[in-house]
Amino acid sequence: MGFDDQRFNVNLSILFTELPLLERPAAAAAAGFTAVELWWPWVDSPTPEQSELDALKKAIEDAGVQLTGLNFYAGQLPGPDRGALSIPGEESEKFRANIGVAADFAQSLGCKALNALYGNRVEGVDPAEQDALALENLVLAARAADRIGAILLIETLNKPESPLYPLVSAPAGVGIVDKVNAATGLGNAKFLMDLYHLSMNGEDLPSVIEQYAAKTGHVQIADNPGRGAPGTGALPLGELLEQLTKAGYEGWVGLEYKPGDRPSAESFDWLPVEQRAAR
Repeated sequence: MGFDDQRFNVNLSILFTELPLLERPAAAAAAGFTAVELWWPWVDSPTPEQSELDALKKAIEDAGVQLTGLNFYAGQLPGPDRGALSIPGEESEKFRANIGVAADFAQSLGCKALNALYGNRVEGVDPAEQDALALENLVLAARAADRIGAILLIETLNKPESPLYPLVSAPAGVGIVDKVNAATGLGNAKFLMDLYHLSMNGEDLPSVIEQYAAKTGHVQIADNPGRGAPGTGALPLGELLEQLTKAGYEGWVGLEYKPGDRPSAESFDWLPVEQRAAR
């Protein structure tokens, strides 16, 4: 229920990580998927060498998959960081340096969604200062996304796993979306509704969907507890996706879960092969 009519993509920064980055697009294709998404792959560099960008572009094209989502530079992710754009100093500068690079790379592959992680609170820095900086940087990111005909995504995380991240509820994430749209007048900032993170926060997921489906630009799923594949936890993901569809959501559903102690290719047994290719 609910899985039949979805357009799924595979997040290659959490699945197929047992393989080198350049081999993951082909592995996703071999598993039957036709669309993928990525966190910013170069955690130490917001501006990698063109040869590295070209190699990843070629790997995606050669695999015959579509890149449908890309994160801007977000610091050490996976790791201690949760974004860079609200952190004064070097990290904010790295984010700004990355904006054009990420947008151009996305454009080169026809990717229409760019995700900007907000960043952790910094001890000794006024939260209001961080929020003002965040809005400045998100406005720049929204304009870059608009330049390539893409949307800008704002993501809510969960407080147990990201205690220093300020956006740990759906209303908080949507509030930033509204601020960015008001500042730019572009209307291309959208909410990234991650059902795993929202469930970890104890939110009423049917209510969140009812309230915010219209402002949602992307959905990501993992089961809870455990952040595993659908069916490994207790979340009624099929029912929630069906509710999203009925609420008018027609976007992608990103598979952003941990495969567990098995190869990633074996973690898709919940989804028949004929339903993995985007329709």
